Order: sequence, then structure tokens, then C-alpha cells
Amino acid sequence: MKVLLTGAFGNIGMSALEELLKRGHQVTCFDMKTKANEKAVQSLPGNAEVFWGDLRVREDVAAAVWDQDVVVHLAFVIPKLSATGVSSEDDPEWARAINVGGTRNLIEEMEAQPLPPKLLFSSSLHVYGKTQDQPPPRTIHDPPQPIEHYAKHKIECEKLIKGSGLEWVIFRLGASLPVRLVLDPGMFEVPLENRIEFVHRKDVAVAIGNALESDEVWGKTWLIGGGPSCQLYQRELVASVLDAVGVGMLPEDAFTKEPYPTDWLDTFESQNVLAFQGRTLQDYIHELRAKLGFRRHLIRLFRPIIRAWLLAKSAAWTNRNV
Repeated sequence: MKVLLTGAFGNIGMSALEELLKRGHQVTCFDMKTKANEKAVQSLPGNAEVFWGDLRVREDVAAAVWDQDVVVHLAFVIPKLSATGVSSEDDPEWARAINVGGTRNLIEEMEAQPLPPKLLFSSSLHVYGKTQDQPPPRTIHDPPQPIEHYAKHKIECEKLIKGSGLEWVIFRLGASLPVRLVLDPGMFEVPLENRIEFVHRKDVAVAIGNALESDEVWGKTWLIGGGPSCQLYQRELVASVLDAVGVGMLPEDAFTKEPYPTDWLDTFESQNVLAFQGRTLQDYIHELRAKLGFRRHLIRLFRPIIRAWLLAKSAAWTNRNV
């Protein structure tokens, strides 16, 4: 199968690329030409092609979708640690031009093909908004109430896709953390008692691979989370990651009390159809430790300095005595 993978060198993209290639698909990677992405290309096997482009440029999109069977659309500007270096919340209009405008370009160019490809779009659990006052889990029938620009962009894209003439499927993903040597100060913006569902990026990739081989998934929206064993509180998630990198848990006063748009998900039906849940947070922690390697000893050596630097990024911590 010929698959166009947008955002191919992102967190989910790299895992999806690996999974699709393993299954024998012919994958075209669509992404921005950056130093990091060019470095990622060096390890690509022969049955993957690269198309450097910009979703905002119709000519780029038209050339990329030509003769594809399926488009897996992962490219999106996110709120934290965006590969672009700019948060969707800091420059929402610019982000919307990529997120919504780019998706619209993709849909229209796909519809213009003699044989339009199918479309798999990755959305997010963030579309449900702040739901900590409601009994969990969130279901596919819960109404979206997005509060961030990022989540609003996701809902706009979902509506565009559902209103198109394409054969489509939408995945609303749980929290899938990248394995990288950067700690996200955005952790302070999530209360420690906030419910959050982790899903391993490789399990998301399996769900994508299985979806492309299924007749049952199309025309529906699916919740993609790690399942009951990955239904955590932010306290467990943060403590596990900080311990894994050698920093150790930070003071509770550094974390906001304002509810955040994450929750547990009802994945019974999606797991029954897509059979993708096989990993837990501990698998991620093992990978993170392996990625850090000897650097964990350096982090422990400079632990007080790193902790002070992180706490300086916390609005709750810096304003606690104001």
C-alpha cells in the first residue's frame, strides 16, 4: 500500500513510519526540512521516500498526495515542545494556518485525485476540555469542549474531514510522551491530581497499522489510550519521569491547581477492533533511561542546579509568595 505520512519525523510519526515499513507499505514521508529531520532521514531504509514540503503550500501538498492509497495525517503544531519551536498557544493564527489551513489543503488535493486516497487523522483527548468534575472515563459520545487553540484546531479539522467526500477515520489520542533529553516545563500546568491516560507511541503506531488493514474502522472516531493499566494521575506520571532522569520529584507547590484538559478514556471498543494496547508507562521509563545512558550520572551530579532551573519555569512556584 502507498502511504503518505505527514509529520513523519515527529514523536508519533517516527514510530508510525517504523511500523508501516515493517508491514511492507511503501511510505512517503512528508515533513519540513530542518536539521533534526534531515538527520532522521539518514537512518531510513530503502523503501521509504522523503518529500520535503509545507502543508500551507498547495503545490507541495498536490505533489505529495499524487498516487497515494492512504494519507496518515499526523503533522500539527502542538502546545508544548513543538518541533517548530513555537507553541500553538503563543502564536495561534500562525499555528492555525498550518493546522487547519494545511489540513484543508490536504483534503482538497486528496479529493481532486482520480482515485482519492483514504485519510487517517490524529486528533487528541484535549478536545474534551476540562472534565475533572465529571466521572471518568471519557467516551466517544461526550461532547467536545475545547479550551486551547490546539484543541480548537483539532475540532475544526475533524469537522472538515467529516464534511469531506473522503473515506476517513479519526483517532483521538491519549498522552503519548516523546523519548527525548528535554524535560517539559509544561508539566507544571497540570495539577498532580489530574487524571491522565498514557499511551505508548509504539502502541499508537500499531493502531495506525491495524487500521489501514481493517474494513471496520472507516467513517468512525476512535479513542486511542493505553487502557486501564495506563490510567494514571499526573502525580504518578511526573514522579516516574523525574525519577527516571535522575532529577527526583519536585515540590507540590510548583504545580498548578487549575484543572487541565486530560482524562481517562473508554478504549474498550477501540482495543477490541484495533488490538493495539501492549505497553505501559514502565516500558516508556525503561526506554527513557536507556536513551539517557551515562547522562543520568551527569544529571545527578548537577541535580540541584537542574531542579532550580526547572522550578524557575513554574509560575506557581515563582509566584507562591506573591
